[in-house]
Amino acid sequence: MAQALLKLRDVNILLGISGAIPVYKAADLASKLTSAGARVRCVMTANAAKFVTPVTFQALTGMLVYTDLWTGAKDFSITHINLADSADIVVVAPATANIIAKTASGICDDLLSTTLCACWDKPFLIAPAMNTQMWANPAVRQNIETLKTRQVEIIGPETGRLACGTEGAGRMTEPADIIKRIEQIAEQI
Repeated sequence: MAQALLKLRDVNILLGISGAIPVYKAADLASKLTSAGARVRCVMTANAAKFVTPVTFQALTGMLVYTDLWTGAKDFSITHINLADSADIVVVAPATANIIAKTASGICDDLLSTTLCACWDKPFLIAPAMNTQMWANPAVRQNIETLKTRQVEIIGPETGRLACGTEGAGRMTEPADIIKRIEQIAEQI
């Protein structure tokens, strides 16, 4: 673990969290990244906050958690631009079909999608999480391919038991595997 600490010390990670069952895994991811020395700024969608509250992520990271365009806006700063500018690496985990579509299409209708639109020039990692039927949907597949052509890296999804009880592709990649990839990216920046 000491070697991992060196790889992520002082790396600024923007962790986008969209609303899906594995938000609890995102909490584990945020905790482990913070323990590894990274500065983790979390941006949660309203639906993500229905699974795990922002207070949990704030406690795990020691940082303000952003949930809307007005979070922390006490001056004339532009929240989504400041978040994008401060990020060394962008990670979206879990990434729903909705946030994937918004990111691929440049739709900016909440803080997370607006912030992601301003991160196009950063190392960008998306960890999809959705039902197998959704993952196989041609529109979702096209959005994934669009993101790949823009140098957005897709990690997962994994195959296994899903929240609905079925087996198939759609499970979010485990936090340990996401961290390994973040470490590799951090070595290159």
